Amino acid sequence: MKTMKLLDQRADPFVYKHTNGKYYFTASVPAFDLIELRSADTLEGLSAAQPKVVWTRHTEGPMSKNIWAPEIHYLEGKWYIFFAAAQDDADPRGCFDHRTYVLVNPSADPMEGEFTELLQVKTDWETFTLDSTVLQNKGQTYLIWAQRDPAIDSNSNLYIARMPQPGVLELPGVMLTQPEYEWECLGFRVNEGPSVLHHGGKLYLTYSGSATDERYAMGLLVADENADLLDPASWKKSPVPVMVSEPKNGLYGPGHNSFTKDENGNDVLVFHARPYPGFKGGALSDPNRHAHLRWLRYDEKDEPVFQDANGLE
Repeated sequence: MKTMKLLDQRADPFVYKHTNGKYYFTASVPAFDLIELRSADTLEGLSAAQPKVVWTRHTEGPMSKNIWAPEIHYLEGKWYIFFAAAQDDADPRGCFDHRTYVLVNPSADPMEGEFTELLQVKTDWETFTLDSTVLQNKGQTYLIWAQRDPAIDSNSNLYIARMPQPGVLELPGVMLTQPEYEWECLGFRVNEGPSVLHHGGKLYLTYSGSATDERYAMGLLVADENADLLDPASWKKSPVPVMVSEPKNGLYGPGHNSFTKDENGNDVLVFHARPYPGFKGGALSDPNRHAHLRWLRYDEKDEPVFQDANGLE
């Protein structure tokens, strides 16, 4: 499978291909202190594109620490960036206090004009919330996100809700998955980083589980595009991960992915991975989660293949 490194030290990578053919890239930066945006006419051209800082963290308060996982989307004629931010570091139990916020830019090109703060996304609880992604299907717009339910013993589960306007949800949200299999609970009980691939009449919802070292892996939920996406029974969950570390390829802890298409319309997986197992320092202080591209192939059942079997030991 064709795989290439796109950018060094950019975690949680997100690529958006606009209707004009341009590509826009954003991701978590090592200092977790700002949001930057890149643009290029080609997917691989993002590697050499110069970043523009479009927002910087506050000096104190709810948006002052650990700016994580921005995603850019074009909705209702404007550009929106969804991202997670906190006001404190982790508590003694290792729990963070992130919430999800939205920026907006009415310019035709998001590299022009300014992004301004729009709102905090309100969910069913005021708890750890992160990794929001937008799904549009059959004329409806949904938000899928990761959050800690105070009644469930996990760091984060995945939820979905209809989103009638950017950042505003029809609540209550519906839980699609929580950590239940061993591979999702290594180090931490985590389901996070959702992204959706639309192919062959199906929606492939990928997500990441476990601690962010070499145990980090990618899971999968699948639904028919005509199903009721707010019904958890519409989503079939794989009991095994669909992408894990590939030592022979030097990819450890692959995950927190997004999807895009290249200039020829081929589906491309955008993901981060470290070039070694473990951490150099700690999970957050180690900056070497690099952004990669992988061109997907489809098997005899027309289902996506994410794993490079040649990269496994």
